[in-house]
Order: sequence, then structure tokens, then C-alpha cells
Amino acid sequence: MTENNEPHVVSQPPAALSVDAPAVDVPFLSRAAWARILPFGTYIFFIVLGDMLERAGFARAELRWLYPVQIGAVAILLAVFWKQYTELRRPFVPLAQALLAVAVGVLVLVLWINLDKPWMVVGSSPGYDPRTAGEIDWLLVTIRIAGAALVVPVMEELFWRAFLMRWVEAADFERVDPARVGLKAFLVPVVLFGFEHNLWLAGIVAGVAYSLLYMRHRNLWSPVLAHAVTNGLLGIWVVATGSWAFW
Repeated sequence: MTENNEPHVVSQPPAALSVDAPAVDVPFLSRAAWARILPFGTYIFFIVLGDMLERAGFARAELRWLYPVQIGAVAILLAVFWKQYTELRRPFVPLAQALLAVAVGVLVLVLWINLDKPWMVVGSSPGYDPRTAGEIDWLLVTIRIAGAALVVPVMEELFWRAFLMRWVEAADFERVDPARVGLKAFLVPVVLFGFEHNLWLAGIVAGVAYSLLYMRHRNLWSPVLAHAVTNGLLGIWVVATGSWAFW
């Protein structure tokens, strides 16, 4: 769930081979890897850019336009590389798996907004305030929730779960069966995903939940769905309660 403040087993797809398969000589970062890295890197770039502009004297309210540009740029990159995302060529998750993913997404949301004690937080986040002169700008709200629920889950699950978790296991990550990754490959992206957010413990909990879904269902659409539910409901809750710091 990247906002700055932003687990029935199915058959194994033909392309997802066991990690015991013969090694293939691949570069440190293949074209397939870059297709999953670049959208995520672009998203992070805009976060850093916003921070730099704020330090340069721009008011936070003046930088709200960066989010539509950020989401638009990520969406364009996802579209450009879409044919390379073999993880997403599988049909959407069956009903039973979808229901479990939705339930996990809701659970992560509940934990997310409650794991905010001082020791569970690193740094601070100004959040995203869509109000202008005290009035909510509903266009900004719509873009923010749509981006968080439709674009961010796809971008982040492709990077953290489909790529990084399997790449830590083997450089030829597309051949790695997510159900067979080792402890190191499980923990590295979970911890990094956690500290991508200032609510680091909530982020780690979310990373564990989404990773277990991917490993259990072997279908990336499962964690994408859970992630989308978490982010979408979080956006609704933020607007309803005015808790902008969670954005």
C-alpha cells in the first residue's frame, strides 16, 4: 500500500517452474526485471521530487498536482510493458480465492489504521489534503482513490511480490514458483515494503498478508485484489474522517 501517509491452491501455471529447474544464464537485471522496476521507480521518483520541491519552498497544497502526473506516468508505463507481465495473463481469481483476498484486504485496512502508536511509526508524513479553502476538491479525491485502488496495487505487486520476492530466490525470477520461495526471499521484500511507509509495522503486516496470498494462490491477481481493497477502503475512510495523514 504505497501512500506516503500511501492469504485453496490452484494448478501451477506452465511458465512458473520450480526453483529446482535447471539454471538459465540471465543478466543481473533482465528486460523482464526492468519492466517491473521502472513503474515502481517512477512512482518513487515523484515522491522524492515532491519532497525536494517542498524543501525548496513550495507549499504542500501547491504540489497536489504532482499526484495525477505521478499516477498517469505509472499507468502509461504499465500499459507499455503490459504484454511482458506474464503473472497477469492468468484469469482473474476464482470466487473462493477472491473472497479470501477481499477479507484479507479488509483485515489489513483495520490493522493499518490501528498500528499507529509512536514506536510503530518512523519519520512523519504530511499526508494528502485535497481541500481548497476548507472545501474538498472531489476531482482530486477521485484521482487519489482511483490511483491508490487501481494503479498502485498492480504496480506494487508486480514489483514487490512478482519481481523482488522471486528475484531474491533466483535471478531468472519468471521461472520461480512463488509457492516455493525460501525464507530470505519472503522476508526481504516484506521488510523493505514495510519501511517504504512511515507506518512501518503496518506496512510489514500488509506485506506478509499480500505475500502469503501470492504464495498460496500462485496468482498475482489475488494480492492485487487484496491490495486494491485495502487502498480503496482506506481512501474512503480518510475522506470520511478527515484523517489526511493516512494518505
